[in-house]
Amino acid sequence: MANIILLFLCLFLGFFFKKSNQFPKETALVLNKFVVYISLPAMALHYLPKIELSAKLLYPIGVAWIGFLVAFVLFASLGKWLGWSKSLTGCLILTSGLGNTSFVGIPVIEALYGKDGLETLVLVDLPGSFIMLSTLGIFVAATFSRGKTSLKQIGARMIGFPPFIAFVIGFSLILLNLQLPETLDYVFEKLSLTITPLALVSVGFQINLQKRSKHWGFLTLGLAYQLLLWPFLILILYKVVLNQSGVPIDVCVMEAGMAPMITAAIVSSAYGLKPKLSNMMVSAGIPASFITLAFWYWVLTFV
Repeated sequence: MANIILLFLCLFLGFFFKKSNQFPKETALVLNKFVVYISLPAMALHYLPKIELSAKLLYPIGVAWIGFLVAFVLFASLGKWLGWSKSLTGCLILTSGLGNTSFVGIPVIEALYGKDGLETLVLVDLPGSFIMLSTLGIFVAATFSRGKTSLKQIGARMIGFPPFIAFVIGFSLILLNLQLPETLDYVFEKLSLTITPLALVSVGFQINLQKRSKHWGFLTLGLAYQLLLWPFLILILYKVVLNQSGVPIDVCVMEAGMAPMITAAIVSSAYGLKPKLSNMMVSAGIPASFITLAFWYWVLTFV
């Protein structure tokens, strides 16, 4: 409950700060930079070394990979067919193909499934969503950004992306079976806690749901995939095709239906991929997801 209150409070504060004119216009940009360059790398370095590699990772990790790859095929195909701009296609891939599996996910999953659910959530979030954002996510952002971008430039952007660097370090520690010194790990833990409030305040600062916005159709399309089609695909694949059951599988379905990832929207905006639409996906997707998640929880009681 506290996380849900914090979520809406930070969104409101960001919106209030913008309307009050007490903060400069560049506030959202500064907050986004802090999240990308400091908060996200700290999160990776704190959590990744603690992950144990095993076969049980496959189903939870698969949620993020399936969702992102299907989003890529779907929106890249639609973009080519309908003549969308590169920035629009990239925005929809990033914001619809990456879910808010942690901040929105944690209070929802903990309330519905308890600690057993949180164990699966961590696997969906870190080896799944976070690694996807740090690798293919930044690749898509660089590829669909404005102007012509060579493979060399894309590679340079990926290598120079702070969360990706942190991911490489964290994954190397897993392979070497090493842990960070306790003091350093504590520092990274505290820095990682800044992600949620700063990212949400940034989103709130950019909220501008204009009734006459040209983005409403694309917003509806993106959220339809994010909140309805993606969890439906996971439900059919895991429960019907692969005949899996139990709390971990139910959590996978629920996590597939989470709102768009705030950090993905920040990365999308940072690369010039329709910043207004990126923000709308999050600011409209978070409240909408509470309705659709209730629907999926009801469906899972019968499946």
